[in-house]
Amino acid sequence: MSWLEALILGIIQGLTEYLPVSSSGHLTIGSTLFGIEGEENLAFTIVVHVATVFSTLVILWKEIAWIFKGLFQFQMNAETRYAFNILVSMIPIGIVGVFFKDTVEAIFGSGLLIVGCMLLLTAALLAFSYYAKPRQKEHISVRDAFIIGLSQACAVMPGLSRSGTTIATGLLLGNNKAKMAQFSFLMVIPPILGEALLDVVKMVKGENIAGDIPMLSLIIGFLAAFISGCVACKWMINIVKKGKLIYFAIYCAIAGLITIACTFLK
Repeated sequence: MSWLEALILGIIQGLTEYLPVSSSGHLTIGSTLFGIEGEENLAFTIVVHVATVFSTLVILWKEIAWIFKGLFQFQMNAETRYAFNILVSMIPIGIVGVFFKDTVEAIFGSGLLIVGCMLLLTAALLAFSYYAKPRQKEHISVRDAFIIGLSQACAVMPGLSRSGTTIATGLLLGNNKAKMAQFSFLMVIPPILGEALLDVVKMVKGENIAGDIPMLSLIIGFLAAFISGCVACKWMINIVKKGKLIYFAIYCAIAGLITIACTFLK
């Protein structure tokens, strides 16, 4: 992987992690175009995902500080309930990560056809959440947090947008738009950092998960994903507040159809 390829893929990851168009799907498409496969692709994906977690920490630092400030009061308050909801939302993705990790990684290498199909599903979810008008709730409940967590677990499929799926699910459940966007971005931090920690353990044990990627490419990819992620995170929160997800539904539908068509035109 050259530094230019890492730069392009890093920008793609940073933008699409928060915009509801599937970062995994776009990374798969980009990696296929550049001919990047196997361990090299997996290692780079992990690095840029960690970069976007750091961008979340930067943009939403006030919300994160609010949560920790409440937790250290050691009492049941709004902050504690919010943190508990995030913990509940992690249960489904934790089960997938522990028991179905190999299956998921095999799916990620199954080609562009599944990416195209999942982009169409993302488009359908976004469109449905745009036109549906459920009764609005002020707070995200424990039940809603678990259901949103289930949607996040389903979104490990390449092409099925994690942010799009979780935000659309939350909106269909009647949750506040701005609060749902923040919750969607915060709930992904622990799973990605946990995955990164497991990979650090592998490296300590001597396993080569980075393949032949030059260190310069990893650094450039990380920085590109971090900077573009900061921009996209702030932008996406404003987009959700204004309820303009339908435009991304149209984009995902077009991208999905083109991707499927390309698989049959080879």
